[in-house]
Amino acid sequence: MADVLSSVSAQAPQDVDPAEIANSEIADRFDVQDGLSDLVESIRSSGQQLPVMLRHRRGAGPRYEVVYGRRRIAACRALGIRVTAYIREMSLDEALMSQALENSARLERSFIEQAVFAAKLEEAGFTAERICQALAIDSSTLSRLRTVVRDIPDQLIQRIGAAQGIGRRPWMELRDLIKGASDKVVKKAVSIVPESGSAAERLEAVISALSSGTINDEPKAQRPRPVSQRTVIAGSVSCHLATGNLVLRADRKQDRAFLRYVEEQLAQLYSDWSSAQAETTNPLIYKD
Repeated sequence: MADVLSSVSAQAPQDVDPAEIANSEIADRFDVQDGLSDLVESIRSSGQQLPVMLRHRRGAGPRYEVVYGRRRIAACRALGIRVTAYIREMSLDEALMSQALENSARLERSFIEQAVFAAKLEEAGFTAERICQALAIDSSTLSRLRTVVRDIPDQLIQRIGAAQGIGRRPWMELRDLIKGASDKVVKKAVSIVPESGSAAERLEAVISALSSGTINDEPKAQRPRPVSQRTVIAGSVSCHLATGNLVLRADRKQDRAFLRYVEEQLAQLYSDWSSAQAETTNPLIYKD
């Protein structure tokens, strides 16, 4: 790949009509229009300083496909000018690796764009080692990227947007909140994403709604409380039996000594009960 990039940089760039350029098969950015106005003004005043990379296409339609430089192409389209580009014969594999390497070096992708792009590279057959190399990340970072894309529904990610400048923590928080949620909750989460505001604000709105429980599933039916059964033993002494609980009660002062007596006998009572259980479950155990 280094040889490919070196040979391309040695070639003279060409001016290409933007109408002859198709989008890449696997995009590494969500919306090239986001914040494009600054780039448009820069190219308007100073020209396109960095050529984009294109590869030849086969079949009907545009002659070329963008490898990297989608925002620069979009800015040139907005200005109605030709695009300065390197043109190269490349396989899809080479194009994706070039796209990943160039944009990783330029730090153009946000965390979630990086995560989605890593998932697309994996779907395209790239090994974990090559993805880490292309994105300049380690295996632990790749693992986090995978979990975010796996557990946050794609429609929610796309609805929120790229969230430039937002790191992994908010996305991991959203992942923990939405993981395993029902389709109904996911639809609610998508529906409450604000139409206006930045992607960071949209992300925060969803996290807040999920954290507060306002769009969670309806509460599960509560288990019926165990009914306490009161049994009178003698005099003022009674017991209340419920699941996992036995409460002895003595209403009269003179009967409270019985409670202390029972307390003292508990160890022996349990021992006698255990012996009886053992004899019942194991017929080979017997007493002379």
